[in-house]
Amino acid sequence: MRFEATGLDGAWLVKLEPAHDERGFFARTFCEDEFRAYGLMTRFPQHSISSSSRKATLRGMHFQNEPHGEVKLVRCLNGSIWDVIIDLRANSPTFRQWRGFELSAENGSQLYIPKGFAHGFQTLSDNVQVNYLISEFYEPSAANGVRYDDPMFGISWPLAISTISDKDLNWPRRGA
Repeated sequence: MRFEATGLDGAWLVKLEPAHDERGFFARTFCEDEFRAYGLMTRFPQHSISSSSRKATLRGMHFQNEPHGEVKLVRCLNGSIWDVIIDLRANSPTFRQWRGFELSAENGSQLYIPKGFAHGFQTLSDNVQVNYLISEFYEPSAANGVRYDDPMFGISWPLAISTISDKDLNWPRRGA
């Protein structure tokens, strides 16, 4: 695995280093030793998957309030997504900054998202599946989010939105 800085403090793009042969390839997607060497979380007691049938579906921007903040390791297993994170940590040098990354079944890249970040994505194809390794158990009372179109962040989404939940439409705007 290769760990590439994202430009947001503590967030990493984790790239596969596949070993190819006539059968296809083999690659590690997680190694405690390598994650620990970067000072990253190595305990993920909850694993989840989301499925979106339509291209341009938007999910996000989600996070959990403390003390239930989550570290996530996100990977697209089928199709492709534009994965977006926002640093919401007031004491961070990258506070209120966002970045987007294409994650796909083809490129195999993963996004390591620290606690204190909002996370969401837009599907770039039909029939998308996204896998999450999550450091904390989901706590419904701690669920929170920000609007995908909040002017405070100015996120550029690649497509017009085809599908979004009422819950995601009703997250508060933090900016004017």
